[in-house]
Amino acid sequence: MIRARLSLDSRGAIAAFSASGHAERGSRGDDIVCAAFSVLARTAYRSLEALPGIELRGTAERPGSLDFSVARPARDRELAAGVAVFLATGLGDLARDYPDAVAVTIERDSEG
Repeated sequence: MIRARLSLDSRGAIAAFSASGHAERGSRGDDIVCAAFSVLARTAYRSLEALPGIELRGTAERPGSLDFSVARPARDRELAAGVAVFLATGLGDLARDYPDAVAVTIERDSEG
């Protein structure tokens, strides 16, 4: 099972993300759930990485894992929050469609 945790700051942007595991819904290279999850997570990371002013810290130590946090927020907070909505929506849909393969926890910071 893929387990993911998405932490959002008080403005709705990603503060941190971690994921590990495998969906185990097919053989390596043919698992559509793992592929969908990977595309969502990597696209979100790359989209954040492209935002001006942002500083990300993270690792992908092995296949099936990705951890990153936002060390300095993007100047464009609306775009950063849009990336969070994209990721939360996509991962939520995967978890709903494949509850035996994907578990997602979303935490929201209510301060600020």
